[in-house]
Amino acid sequence: MARLKDQKRRTGSSRAWLTRQISDPYVARAKREGFRSRAAFKLAEIDDRYKVLKPGGCVVDLGAAPGGWSEIAARRVGAGGRVVALDILDMKPVPGVEFLQLDFLDASAPERLEAMLGSGGGDAHGRNQTKADVVLSDMAANATGHRQTDHLRIMALAEAAAEFARQVLAPGGVFLCKVLQGGTEAALLAELKRDFSSVKHVKPPASRSDSSELYLLAKGFRG
Repeated sequence: MARLKDQKRRTGSSRAWLTRQISDPYVARAKREGFRSRAAFKLAEIDDRYKVLKPGGCVVDLGAAPGGWSEIAARRVGAGGRVVALDILDMKPVPGVEFLQLDFLDASAPERLEAMLGSGGGDAHGRNQTKADVVLSDMAANATGHRQTDHLRIMALAEAAAEFARQVLAPGGVFLCKVLQGGTEAALLAELKRDFSSVKHVKPPASRSDSSELYLLAKGFRG
């Protein structure tokens, strides 16, 4: 009875989201396999196809909470790699992941990240690496329900994440971030094509077909 009353109190969009969650095979799979969110499978599918995460690599996950992408990254780079998760919110520990509670938009964030990487005792090959091989961002601003406003907000996050990536990536590095259909801003695309050897939009199967989200994948950072 209480559940029925709770359902009545929900908004139409909230009820639709709940119904979709209950029937979503990726949600069930995430619970079954012990992942924190269905988003983990988006990164796994992108990596299966485009080979973003390499064993022994150094990965930075921006806006990482609750940690689904960090879990996949840690599994894929293995014990010889490093994964550093950044978020302004607290995040429960993830095995194999170092957490830095920090707003990546803070001017000191790139320097603090490099200091953290440099104090880690070297990578799998004994190199004292202060740069990342991969920067990930599955961040999305809280939705307002106004399509144009939501698009501008998520694109602002993508642009900020791209600027952060340019500061912390090693030559040859990879940047992957969430955007929305409706066209990535021309200026951002032009900048990424200047700084990376390959730039493309990708949509993994785990990204709902009725969702406007896409991922921007930039490989081969020129440094």
